[in-house]
Amino acid sequence: MSAFPNRRPWWANEDWLAVVTGGALLAVVALLWRPALPLLKWGGAAGAEKLLAEANLLKLATLGALLLGCTAIALTGTGLTYRRLLPGFAAVFGLAMAAQVFAGHAAIEALGLEHVIFSLLLGLLVSNTVGVPKWLSPAVRTEFYIKTGLVILGSSLLFQEILQAGALGLVQAVLVVAAVWAFAFWLARRLRVDDEFAAMLSTAVSICGVSAAIAACGAIQGDRRKLSYITTLVLLCAVPMMVLMPWAAKHWGMDELVAGAWLGGTLDTSGSVVAAGALISEPAMKVGVIVKFSQNVLLGVAAFFLSVWWSLRGQADGANPRVGVSVIWERFPKFLLGFIAASLVFSFLLEPARVKEAKGALSGLRNAWFALAFVSIGLESRFRDLVGLGGGRPAVAFLGGQAFNVVWTLLLAWLLFGGVWFAAPVLR
Repeated sequence: MSAFPNRRPWWANEDWLAVVTGGALLAVVALLWRPALPLLKWGGAAGAEKLLAEANLLKLATLGALLLGCTAIALTGTGLTYRRLLPGFAAVFGLAMAAQVFAGHAAIEALGLEHVIFSLLLGLLVSNTVGVPKWLSPAVRTEFYIKTGLVILGSSLLFQEILQAGALGLVQAVLVVAAVWAFAFWLARRLRVDDEFAAMLSTAVSICGVSAAIAACGAIQGDRRKLSYITTLVLLCAVPMMVLMPWAAKHWGMDELVAGAWLGGTLDTSGSVVAAGALISEPAMKVGVIVKFSQNVLLGVAAFFLSVWWSLRGQADGANPRVGVSVIWERFPKFLLGFIAASLVFSFLLEPARVKEAKGALSGLRNAWFALAFVSIGLESRFRDLVGLGGGRPAVAFLGGQAFNVVWTLLLAWLLFGGVWFAAPVLR
């Protein structure tokens, strides 16, 4: 008898389907065709006019048709038909684009808030008011949307840029991720937070917030309610940190390079690092971006080791401590193979000019897939379930981990960027 009696063929497995879909989009955009993506960033009356222009709405419809076609073709093997998918997908896509438009307003963008936050909130609003009708359910495909976006994300992590980021940025990133992850996980366990929650929470605190939580959730096949909970915590911490940390750096008379490295190691998104760093100085902003990028490149490495560790510990069946290679392979998130392959191909096999030309289109497609995913997470969640999740203990663990992150990263920033080791004139 097979060890995995319910094993599905690859064409019915959303992990593999995400790899194929993301890989196909990467190949098409890099080598053949770049879709003209709609304008989603705006501000003022002139910006609103461009947003609602006929040409822009046509681009929006084209993007929707592209994502719908990819989803329908990929999920045919799961028994989903185009007719069942179309009505619900139109609604999910509409909510996802509305969230991106809202996040794209100049005032919101200046705060460094990610569009996935608003995607989640819109999904939660629908699920907790009118509810999710049956015709909408076939389009709620969170796993497929997230993993396709993560495969595309791999193309943005280039080894050449890692080297350019500088050794000190990478050293700080490794020390921050390792120490903060270990502390946050230990604290969560002490607070009786379950391992699944603790793993996603620790990854979010230690690397890059929402994106890291998404990757961790995929790596361990985690509960999506917990992912939405962590996303909400990231939002609640992001805004006050982005305002208070630059103020503290100025108030304490902190060296601008140390301040930039501190911001880059603690704030969760590149946008928030740029916004906060600009409040101090251009050198602070530059160092912050270098450190943040160095930290982001560890995302794939962390997700890989997290998935292997999760398989080895026997979490899926909770019974057999001796796990064979076949079991690890069965539990291993296949999207990580696509993520790593995309990074390698775009780093070493494609010409830098071609990679640069494809960057904008791939970033837009990745954001669209993530927006679809977080609308779906919201549609699958209820506020009362999220509030009661873990009895508040995960929130305490998150805040404790973030506090440790702030102190530990400040110490490392002072040691690495405030001393004689760093060639300060390069960035001043």
